[in-house]
Amino acid sequence: MNIAHRFVDVDGVRVFYREAGPADAQTLLLLHGFPSASHQFRRLIDALGDRFHLVAPDYPGFGHTQAPDGFVYSFDRLADVVEGFVDRLRLGRFAVYMFDFGAPVGFRLAVRRPELVAGLVVQNGNAYEEGLSEQARGFIALGPGQEDQVRGLLTLEATRGQYEGGTSDPETISPDGWTLDQHFLDLPGRKEAQVALAFDYRSNVARYPEWQEWLRANRPPTLVVWGSNDPFFVAEGARAYLRDVPEAELHLFDTGHFALEEKLPEITPLIADFLERVGKDNG
Repeated sequence: MNIAHRFVDVDGVRVFYREAGPADAQTLLLLHGFPSASHQFRRLIDALGDRFHLVAPDYPGFGHTQAPDGFVYSFDRLADVVEGFVDRLRLGRFAVYMFDFGAPVGFRLAVRRPELVAGLVVQNGNAYEEGLSEQARGFIALGPGQEDQVRGLLTLEATRGQYEGGTSDPETISPDGWTLDQHFLDLPGRKEAQVALAFDYRSNVARYPEWQEWLRANRPPTLVVWGSNDPFFVAEGARAYLRDVPEAELHLFDTGHFALEEKLPEITPLIADFLERVGKDNG
């Protein structure tokens, strides 16, 4: 299996993405979180890319994607670019893997284009008030004049902490992820982009009722896999999905925010089984 590393222009944004697997297989759109990029899915792509069509873009302000001067960083704009990206690639109907920032991006896309969404894999991607820890609520409350507090989260120590925090065995966590994340965070203009997105995060919480209504109305096939020791998005947020999609499949793991880093061997077969079922339903 080969993984292609490509760029595509979306309204002036040079979007980098990784793609693997048979084009006629069930597609999974992989939406990464903060402060990472598509590289966070490298091991998952290796594990599933021989059977499924996997596509993982970097958002503007992340990874290898290059945004033009003057790009306005908000979650609406990230969703605009991802929507344009899936149209440019003509992905058709696909399942969406939503992790962290990937949830607000993915839900915006789902509400705009419900016909595209064949199913959801939700991994520590919050859409419920009860899923917010006190630490997360404090972050969301930050606003203009509090940039220094946001910038304090953009250091190597904080980035590493997001990977190791809540894990059952920190020695299983490769340093490559947080080291590469920090490389991208330290590029010119990237910290300013992250500050803007931090101040816009409250727009996501305001849309939680809309996304919950979308779940109730559409009842998409849903797999929830969650690191239950996440310091930002607590396990109550995972369980809340069952309120709106009672038939959703829920699995909690003894790990932290970046659950794939420690629990990939346990999570991969769950995703594979889910995609097989979604593919049969779509077939």
